[in-house]
Amino acid sequence: MAQYDVVILGSGPGGYVTAIRASQLGMKVAVIEKENLGGICLNWGCIPTKALLKSAQVFQYIQHAKDYGITVGEAHADFSAVIGRSRSVADGMSKGVQFLMKKNKIDVMDGYGKVQPGKKVEVTAADGTKSIIEGKNIIIATGARARALPNVPIDGEKVIEYRKAMTLEKQPKSLVVIGSGAIGVEFAYVYASMGTKVTIVEFLPNIVPVEDEDVSKELAKQYKKMGIEIYTDSSVEKVDISGAGCVSTVKTPKGEITIESDIVLSAAGIVANIESIGLEDVGIATDRGKILVDKYYQTNVPGYFAIGDVVPGQALAHVASAEGIICVEKLAGHHPQPLNYGNIPGCTYCSPEIASVGYTEKAAKEAGYEIKVGKFPFSASGKAKAGGVPEGFVKVIFDAKYGEWLGCHMIGANVTEMIAEAVVARNLETTGMEIVKSVHPHPTMSEAIMEAAAAAYGEVIHL
Repeated sequence: MAQYDVVILGSGPGGYVTAIRASQLGMKVAVIEKENLGGICLNWGCIPTKALLKSAQVFQYIQHAKDYGITVGEAHADFSAVIGRSRSVADGMSKGVQFLMKKNKIDVMDGYGKVQPGKKVEVTAADGTKSIIEGKNIIIATGARARALPNVPIDGEKVIEYRKAMTLEKQPKSLVVIGSGAIGVEFAYVYASMGTKVTIVEFLPNIVPVEDEDVSKELAKQYKKMGIEIYTDSSVEKVDISGAGCVSTVKTPKGEITIESDIVLSAAGIVANIESIGLEDVGIATDRGKILVDKYYQTNVPGYFAIGDVVPGQALAHVASAEGIICVEKLAGHHPQPLNYGNIPGCTYCSPEIASVGYTEKAAKEAGYEIKVGKFPFSASGKAKAGGVPEGFVKVIFDAKYGEWLGCHMIGANVTEMIAEAVVARNLETTGMEIVKSVHPHPTMSEAIMEAAAAAYGEVIHL
């Protein structure tokens, strides 16, 4: 029986990063993966969707080339080529993880892993053969999958989830998107930008409902300009797929309507992959579809750990990576700081992009803070205007008493590249006035952070 210091189930951004860090710390590591190295993120999520979004953005740029003084011929989106480029990028990233596994001398086992008592894992290969490996520590990083709504079953042809949305053979003329989280609004932008008639149906009062309300309203405004139809406070009650396309029955505040479309994309969240992996056999505790862990990711059974989408907390790639690093550093005898889940950045890569960290304005008030709020629109930014991307703003929220940076919310071009400033500053307990007095380069989009902070304190210059 093969023995390891650490055996990891899953090779997504939680699993493979954990494996590499464990190897760096001198541990003998094995990773079990039933599909492709890199997991959903590299193969079907974060990376290929960004490739699709980039193609959509380039197409939009070409269509608006005259705005920049450039004349080009009529542009056409080659849908199959766009899909092909996305898959090529994903394949390349997965091969990169293969290289990293070899470089760090990590054993990769193809197959389905199932934890067993005694710190063992049963691995079932594609041909059905089984083997047992043993680890001093077992880390579960099996990720999540698309949540299927009980009244809207996914058939993979007309009613689809995100994986199929990345590999459709031809571009649909019309698309209904159920849910307006990151997955929903990103695909809505990709398809709408290439000419598909897109309708978003969101159960909650605002699209991108986890974001600050001002951000949600701005994205809705920009999407409506693109021709995307949006129904909030609404739900898809059923989808009739008996005809050539789909007929969705939608319950809205104004009554029930029907929407015809070629395809329905179900983007109503995710569910953790914790079934049939042996949790019951080992006695590992779960609650509400998640594995319960302590601050260093140990389950209730010593020697068994869990990270990423299978545990409570934000289901984000960078969170899974951070959790895994903390977990194995603790196993190695280090003294890592537990993860601060209140300072995790969230990014949505539609256009305009969305990035945020910390309290929303509403949440800060509900938490009892007296606050100072500053907002700076990109329409007042020289760099944004020169770049032809004046849409959106930066919004900052500070505690009025001590100047603590409570939250930062952005919507605009490339804001996902800007949010780290707020994350690092909050981690260092930087105050609002320290941001105001920190010189930002001109002309840049990032100046808007300084200007927004200045606006909170009545010192804004360019408004």
